Order: sequence, then C-alpha cells, then structure tokens
Amino acid sequence: MKTTNGKTLPQSICNKALARENLQYAGTAGVSKNNRSQGFVPAFMDTDSGYVYRSRFPDGRTAPVHMLSGLPGKLFNGHGASREQLVVKDSVISGFIFEETFYTREEASLALKRMH
Repeated sequence: MKTTNGKTLPQSICNKALARENLQYAGTAGVSKNNRSQGFVPAFMDTDSGYVYRSRFPDGRTAPVHMLSGLPGKLFNGHGASREQLVVKDSVISGFIFEETFYTREEASLALKRMH
C-alpha cells in the first residue's frame, strides 16, 4: 500500500502476507531458518505501542517461525476470507528479537551480513 506522497505503508499481516515476506527474503537472514542459528527469534512489533511479542504457538510455546495464532487478541482486526485466515492490525510488523532488540526482516538480513 502506498500513500499519496509515494511512501510505502505496511499492509495488514495475514498468513499469506507472511508467506510473501518469506519469499521476498528467501536466501537472506530475513527468514527464520537462515538466522535461527545466530540467535534471532521470530517476533512481531506493534508500532503503535512499541510492544514486541515473541512468536508463539496458540498454547503459548515459543514458535520457531512467525505464527499469528499465538498473538494476543487485541492485535487482530478480524478474519480474512475464512476464520482460519487471521489478520492483524496495520501497525503490527514481523521481524526478530536478537539480544533484546527488535529487528525488521530487512534489518536482520543486514545485521547478519555485518556479523560475517
């Protein structure tokens, strides 16, 4: 989504959007399988509040990949085409936690390039 001045705004995250992000960052540290061994943990940030949520399974266990189903209900706009397709607020972005700092997918990718 773009604004009238040409800036790109984040689109609401749903499971399909997470799959697109994984394709966009395939082969980089912007996906869990490529940065997990370096200590990056999948997470989401609500940019409105600045609060960061580790990715979790619905039962509360930490998930090794980005999972919407474990996020608190207050972050959801509702459902997509089916009840299984959860959609979070526009202010929520995906990324990673590393050493208690949140990194976007792009930032994680760049950080690991600098580390090596």
